[in-house]
Amino acid sequence: MKIAVTSTGKTLDSQVDPRFGRTAYFVIVDTETMDFTVIENENIAAAGGAGISSAKTIIDTGAQAVLTGNCGPNAERTLSAASIKLYVGATGTVAEAVELFKAGKLTETTEPNVQTHFGKDK
Repeated sequence: MKIAVTSTGKTLDSQVDPRFGRTAYFVIVDTETMDFTVIENENIAAAGGAGISSAKTIIDTGAQAVLTGNCGPNAERTLSAASIKLYVGATGTVAEAVELFKAGKLTETTEPNVQTHFGKDK
């Protein structure tokens, strides 16, 4: 299964970024092989619409699930419309989050867990 993990860096040892729409990177991981690719998030400094644009980036990768710390309502709706599963509350490294996912220790959500514009610098 291909999943997207929000990340502060470009490796499996990088920390999970608690922000979805304004994450620094998306690490796209094949859960069977642990092979991965990294996408720099162009929406990190967007004036608005970062969640929706980031969700579209994930849709284009073909990922079937997202692991992140937090996700706002616009991104959640966009991911849900594309049938991409959402797991919030992920912490630790990207590799640790993937292992928790594979072990069934992360809970899928169908609700945003933060308000619009979470993580945007004031």
